[in-house]
Amino acid sequence: MDNNKVWFITGASKGIGLLLAQKLLAQGQRVAATSRSEAGLIKVLGSPSENFLPLEMDLTNEKSVKNAIEITISHFKTIDVLVNNAGYGLLGTLEELTDQESRKNYDVNVFGLLNVIRNTMPYMRANQSGHIFNISSIAGYNGGFPGWGIYCSTKFAVSGLTESLAAEVKRFGVNVTLVYPGYFRTDFLTDSSLVLPQNPITDYKEVRESESAHKESINGNQPGDPEKLADALIKMSTEENPAMHLFLGQDAYDMANVKIENVQKELEQWKEVSVSTGF
Repeated sequence: MDNNKVWFITGASKGIGLLLAQKLLAQGQRVAATSRSEAGLIKVLGSPSENFLPLEMDLTNEKSVKNAIEITISHFKTIDVLVNNAGYGLLGTLEELTDQESRKNYDVNVFGLLNVIRNTMPYMRANQSGHIFNISSIAGYNGGFPGWGIYCSTKFAVSGLTESLAAEVKRFGVNVTLVYPGYFRTDFLTDSSLVLPQNPITDYKEVRESESAHKESINGNQPGDPEKLADALIKMSTEENPAMHLFLGQDAYDMANVKIENVQKELEQWKEVSVSTGF
């Protein structure tokens, strides 16, 4: 294990971000951890130290992001690994979610992530090295979940831009890993991380049932172990040729294969129509 790496982790006050930061600090690695509350970070990760830099950062404010990254560079002199982990869930149909509710999810899950990449890449490009982990979701690969359309679309956006990012920064020696977690037993399905529509429409019975299931049955019973997810990210950071697409969890693996099989089936079923459109 290379104990000299500097990690910059967003959304580090809880869930996967917190576990990852704890493990890295225990290994003697250096961590800049961000959240909306510096006090909250100190409460769960301890006081600032030579190896630990807690940072209050507003993902949706580029000045705040730029400032946090500049403080990190001043403190640690570099950033070796970026983990774009911050985000939140939004469960509601496309009809019932307002423009404001939908845009807010994009502001955090997509544009916040872009703010971090935009302000970190100059340092990685100058160093001709680095590793970026963008945390998408299996919902960013398979979107067949009623009521999750906006959230899925934010994660599909993360997946798409990450593939382009990997192609753009390869020549600079920067590795990029797109992470598709399935259901992991974190607080993602609690009120602090999962937002419901302000004006639900009762006709969408399937979606209302999904809300109840996620809040009451799935929450606390997710099959994925977040400790092992954090271990997987740390392991991947040490690989000479890390995965570009990293599905984590048996459920994510299975759902990805279902989509691949369905797309392949439809490709062949409608091949004649597909290839008939050329001159």
